[in-house]
Amino acid sequence: MSTTTMLGLVSQAMGELGFTVPTVVASSTNTQVMQMYRLINACGYELLREYEWQALTTEYRFSTVFYTYTGTTTNASTALTSLSSTTGLTATPTYFSVVGAGIAQDTYLVSVNGGASSAVLSLAATASGAGTSLTFTQTKYAMPSDFDRLIDRTDWDKSQHWEMLGPETAQQWQWLKSGFISTGPRIRFRPLGNLFQIWPAIGAQHVLGFEYVSNSWAANSGGTAQASFSADTDTCIYPDRLMVLFLKKKYFEIVGFDTTALERDYESELNKAKTMDAGSPTLSMNPRVNSVLIGWENIPDAGFGS
Repeated sequence: MSTTTMLGLVSQAMGELGFTVPTVVASSTNTQVMQMYRLINACGYELLREYEWQALTTEYRFSTVFYTYTGTTTNASTALTSLSSTTGLTATPTYFSVVGAGIAQDTYLVSVNGGASSAVLSLAATASGAGTSLTFTQTKYAMPSDFDRLIDRTDWDKSQHWEMLGPETAQQWQWLKSGFISTGPRIRFRPLGNLFQIWPAIGAQHVLGFEYVSNSWAANSGGTAQASFSADTDTCIYPDRLMVLFLKKKYFEIVGFDTTALERDYESELNKAKTMDAGSPTLSMNPRVNSVLIGWENIPDAGFGS
């Protein structure tokens, strides 16, 4: 992370442009300085989406949650009564799918009344039953608070040592949840409604994980990460020179000046920053077997297993 403050970056850029160097930025009432303050934040936002910066790449892990209780179902009714417990279900009931005898496929909780030991289902029960064993599995999980975007093919079921399949398309997701062939040994996933959703419902505790890009490219003087500059003493994860050149280019674009030279300098610095950010693997000219899983890349067309 850069140790140069936001004030230092703006001052450097404005000095190079021949402007009066400010003593404050975030609280300034000078129109030009206020504009530079907003432009440097724009630089940070755009660089966030430019590349998977290693300082912003984070691994997230969580354990699946499930509960097994008994309850009473009534045919053609969405009411679920006489639950043996509602522990764990009342905080976010709509995050839980329900599996059991007389429960339709892809049924979720709509609400839970802990005091009455009852709940409302999203689909009516297909049979009546008392003391029926029901599994409530959380299939929707909140994203990390600083989540910006997933990194492809990092989603794994760490308990089973299997890569999760996805992200599924809207059509595939509804086919899985609504069709006759809806389950399998592998977990499917889809980011939907700002939630990380999995299918099928798992009646066991698995540790799942993925890597993502954080949106917290800045930090305050105490080192707390944040999604933008808000004070003169804030710093950021991007190289100093890259930010200065980007800010100068942004200013020239806004006022309608020729940006050819600044564009060249910025692109050169951006390419160097990407190259030096996390290193690169050593590439071989020799063919090599896919190292992830057995697939079409490394099995014969015929006679496999013979």
